[in-house]
Amino acid sequence: MKNVLTVILVSTLALSGCAPKAEKFTLKEGTPAYTLAKDLAAIVPALGPDKSTVLVETKSFVVTAAEVIQAARENLGTRSDQLKTVDAGQMKKIIDQAATSLAERKLLLAAAAAAKTVVPAEELDKALQSEYAQAGGEQAFLEALKGAGVSVDHVKKSVEETLLINKFLSGIAETKGKISDEELRRAYDQESTGDKTATVRHILILTQGKTDPEKAAAKTKIEGILAEAKAGADFAELAKKYSEDPGAKENGGLYENFSRGQMVKPFEDAAFSVPVGQLSGVVETTFGYHILQIVGRQKETRTFEEARAEIESRLKQTKQGTAVEDYIKGLKDKAKFKLIGL
Repeated sequence: MKNVLTVILVSTLALSGCAPKAEKFTLKEGTPAYTLAKDLAAIVPALGPDKSTVLVETKSFVVTAAEVIQAARENLGTRSDQLKTVDAGQMKKIIDQAATSLAERKLLLAAAAAAKTVVPAEELDKALQSEYAQAGGEQAFLEALKGAGVSVDHVKKSVEETLLINKFLSGIAETKGKISDEELRRAYDQESTGDKTATVRHILILTQGKTDPEKAAAKTKIEGILAEAKAGADFAELAKKYSEDPGAKENGGLYENFSRGQMVKPFEDAAFSVPVGQLSGVVETTFGYHILQIVGRQKETRTFEEARAEIESRLKQTKQGTAVEDYIKGLKDKAKFKLIGL
């Protein structure tokens, strides 16, 4: 289901206009989306095609479960039937995350339109050509869409909207992501007198999207793993056995030579403060609960001019990412965004 969730969240259809709050999206009887909603209602009744379940509220529009299911069917075609294989708990998480993504996309499209952002025809064509190439050519691409029951017009519209949002956000990032000479010098001084990079092994137990009792169980689990590590168990083997971080699980939880600003703050703080060779306690981040084993750290040995370009690139990437996150949060706050959920 991870693949289905990813596609839904990344590709979710957003209508260009925002309907008045009173106008709730509904499904038409006899359509594939209506049938899908009827089947999903056997797992979560609130998803029934005749329901008007509101998942997200804003000042200018609402997002209903029906709209999310319609988006799933339009984006995934027959692959959306995979949703019928999950349990109620997973279903609620998937639908709520997709509703949030859909609402954010609507807000961004409206903001981009207000800023008069446009996507030149040649940029859209280039993006579509890239899609064709990945599928083995335009004909193969079209046949794949037809086989999955996905409209090519919908795909083209979705690609264009995504390009529009990306272009708009790139402008936000560029404007707010400039790095001053003072910031460069401060970062260099910190890395040349302190530590530039850290190498750690870590174990993660995820808590994203979990209920309070599930989070409590995760905390108990990570504390038990920490006790094993303190008792002398091989940390890399513990990571392979327990960690829920797919990016590092198989290599014993290893993250090598990462700089400040690349990891979430609590993780970074532990990586750069716990003595080398020792274990952190339980560290909580937005992802879940972590334990870190500090393998090593390195200082910056280059001159300021030698290191300048790399430091500027890294700081800009971090600052731009934060600027975009802050902008989207501000957009949601202004719209009085509220996730009601299933």
